[in-house]
Amino acid sequence: MSWIQRVITGRAPRRAGDMERESREWKVICPKCGHVRSIWELGGIRYKAWSRGKRMGMRCPVCGSWRMHKVERRPTEPSGGESP
Repeated sequence: MSWIQRVITGRAPRRAGDMERESREWKVICPKCGHVRSIWELGGIRYKAWSRGKRMGMRCPVCGSWRMHKVERRPTEPSGGESP
């Protein structure tokens, strides 16, 4: 957990689980190789956020290119599947 994650979740301990879950749903995607990482893995928090067309400049750990990575929310699917 990054320093900022510890500070923010420490100030709102009841919401810490929700902050982590929602931050893990926000993905950063490399436009060159398609490598996907969550905002939480990068040490950030996106809680109750909304955006369209957001991009972040960073280096991809897989292909090594410095590009503007696309940021989008990809909600996780509930486990267990649905019954007919």
